[in-house]
Amino acid sequence: MEVVTVSPKYQVIIPLRVRRSLGIKPGQKVQVVLYENRIELIPILPAKKARGFLKGIDTTINREADRI
Repeated sequence: MEVVTVSPKYQVIIPLRVRRSLGIKPGQKVQVVLYENRIELIPILPAKKARGFLKGIDTTINREADRI
């Protein structure tokens, strides 16, 4: 577990080990989520990286006969 200090400007530095493991780069945006009395930082991936992540997913749906 890493520990960081909040600066007088309410800034924190994400530890190098965490940045490297998540691939966070300078200027990248992260989403800040308040969840059960804690703060979570979630890296926002560019849309280009997300392209095709559903490729090959099974989209068949069993439908009722009157809905076809």
